[in-house]
Amino acid sequence: MNRSLLIHPLRTKHVTGFCVLLCALAGTVWAAPGISIKVDPAAGGPGRFAEAEIRRTAAERGVPVAAAGAPAPAGTTVITLAVAAGAEAQSYEIQVRRQDGRATIHVRGADPAGAMYGGLDVAEAIHTSTLDMMKDSSHKPHIAQRGIKFNIPLDVRTPSYSDPSDAAQANIPEMWSIEFWREFFDDMARHRYNVISLWNLHPFPSLVKVPEFPHVALDDVWRTTAKLDEKFDNAGNDFVRPEMLAKHEVVKKLSIQEKIRFWREVMQLARDRGIDVYFFTWNIFLHGAEGKDGITSDKGAPRTIEYFRASVRETIRTYPLLAGIGITAGESMPMSIGGMSKEQWLWTTYGEGIRDALKDNPQRKFRLIHRFHMTGLTEIQETFKELPCTLDLSFKYAIAHMYSVPRPTMIDPLLPLLSPQLRSWLTVRNDDIYSFRWADLDYARAFIKAMPGPDKIAGFYMGPDGYIWGRDFLSKDASSPRQTVMHKQWLSFAMWGRLAFEPDLPEATFSRLIAARFPGADVATLTEAWANASKTFPYITRFFWGDIDLKWFPEASRRKAGYYNVRHFIEGGTMPGAGVLNIIEWRNGLLSRKMPGGVTPLEIASTLAKNATQALLALPRLRRGGVAAIGNGKEYAATLDDMEAMAHLGLYYAEKINGACELAVFDKTGEAARQAAAAQHLTAALEHWKHYSAAYTRQYVQPVLYNRSGWVDIPKLTEEVAADVQMARDWKPGTIDEAAIQRSGTEAGFKK
Repeated sequence: MNRSLLIHPLRTKHVTGFCVLLCALAGTVWAAPGISIKVDPAAGGPGRFAEAEIRRTAAERGVPVAAAGAPAPAGTTVITLAVAAGAEAQSYEIQVRRQDGRATIHVRGADPAGAMYGGLDVAEAIHTSTLDMMKDSSHKPHIAQRGIKFNIPLDVRTPSYSDPSDAAQANIPEMWSIEFWREFFDDMARHRYNVISLWNLHPFPSLVKVPEFPHVALDDVWRTTAKLDEKFDNAGNDFVRPEMLAKHEVVKKLSIQEKIRFWREVMQLARDRGIDVYFFTWNIFLHGAEGKDGITSDKGAPRTIEYFRASVRETIRTYPLLAGIGITAGESMPMSIGGMSKEQWLWTTYGEGIRDALKDNPQRKFRLIHRFHMTGLTEIQETFKELPCTLDLSFKYAIAHMYSVPRPTMIDPLLPLLSPQLRSWLTVRNDDIYSFRWADLDYARAFIKAMPGPDKIAGFYMGPDGYIWGRDFLSKDASSPRQTVMHKQWLSFAMWGRLAFEPDLPEATFSRLIAARFPGADVATLTEAWANASKTFPYITRFFWGDIDLKWFPEASRRKAGYYNVRHFIEGGTMPGAGVLNIIEWRNGLLSRKMPGGVTPLEIASTLAKNATQALLALPRLRRGGVAAIGNGKEYAATLDDMEAMAHLGLYYAEKINGACELAVFDKTGEAARQAAAAQHLTAALEHWKHYSAAYTRQYVQPVLYNRSGWVDIPKLTEEVAADVQMARDWKPGTIDEAAIQRSGTEAGFKK
């Protein structure tokens, strides 16, 4: 039977009924002679993207696509994508009708984004061979703004906070590749993300030409060839060292006019996929501008203020598709700047720059997102009261560790101050997992469902500060071009994005995606083992807490200052609000026979060990099974290797916690059996670390420089892991002085 996909433009301008029809199982044999799709012109770029996705998935399934305008033969399934305003933004309805051998699937979106998302449902049904299972349904976004946080390394002269790192340096050329952004935005839309926030210390010289400061704009794209170290200032003040400029290469020849055209094209690509683009800045940085057109290092100088105000104005004017700007009252802002407070300086530069730009176009929708970081709510509200656009706030929801507990409590004091008229975004930082393919559906669902509602938050953006979600340069055996991090960690991104849109999306949706990705795999066993291995990260981070990535990088049991040994674990604190006892609290409760409430360290260790063991037990069966698609076999093997690594890391932490507990009791009681047990557990931890190191280096390069965690060398850290065993053997009772323990604490997320 002839199988075809016929695509026609929908000529009707107004649609009164549901619009979308799809039928026929996207498998080996189609029950109908073909499929026709009609797209309402009102669906615009997002509608065209959905149409292209249907074409692409049809081609993958071997379904011929007829030319637009070709007549649809009898029995053809008709798919329509249309826009009918009136419902909630991004919402859509699907109506399926089957009668007399003819099927129609109507997708009606409240706006172009809604029509696109409905069309993507159709494309996914083709991809997963479930077209015949489509039924009437209604969909609306649970969280309206679902974003990615992306520290963008534009140029050695205009760095982000992640630039002193291997990943940032490798990705500088990718930031100027339209193919990268097309691939990135395609995946964002498929996973239902609709915000990209691009974070940079001082991006303006790489983005705009300011008439009053003609020599600041930067031609070409530079990358340093100087060897980087881990000694950069944490505030970012020395991110452009003289030797970095002296030793540089030009990775792309572009005039500032060509750069402007490039970023306009990038923003159009995003808009055509329903994605809003924001630029975020830290302050006050003058990289790339200092020494030009009268600009000095004086942050409070009138010329500096004039420069920032004009740069903000020109950025907004130059990029009509820019949705907004985000600002930070730090990291390099003194309390007094030329006699002004932080907020007065920010208003005089960013606030007035926005006012200048919007005078030309007062109807333009624009948003300023002001981070709580290093400032206070009262002064923000008072200083920005004349802002002529939406003012939102931004809060670091789990500080730097989204993989900790599903319901972080740090935001609780802020919630009573938020309202539908004053909402915050959530910065959902992932500085837990850079290397691995994480996938635990239950955790992601619980985390999303626990977020405050739309009366309190405007949305979220998720991403790291210590890594770049560009192309993956960690993998050894890489394709060319290298895959994006989003493509590599596809299931994780799919879970977070799709659940943010529909938190009750059934598990079967993801099972079908896994089955399509790895045909022939034992999906049930794979999904369970994958989740069990992934649980390592939230359980260890809720137990051993370092609020920011400078203090805790769980992939390597270290912080920027070095490795966390067994004594650090004995003296360490747990995540505030997690309900977990630290080892000193547990020891005191044990010895006094008055155990306080909460999850004990031994229970954390037991859970880590149980989850990891179950994952490892499933691996031989999964490896024997393989996958039917040769092209996906390599990815499948790499996924199993990630699971193996995460599981051994979990067992390492389980044994380390057990050893630390035994040693803590020995420290108090002097019982030799406790000391021997501690050494035994730490010896087991060492063996698991060796297995972890072997699994990690099987596919990932080492050592690697991260800007916030420093040089990470997992094989070399084996020496320090081994030293824990000797530390236990040499331990003397009374070593721990509880009164002298100093924990790093947790940064205050906001102040009134």
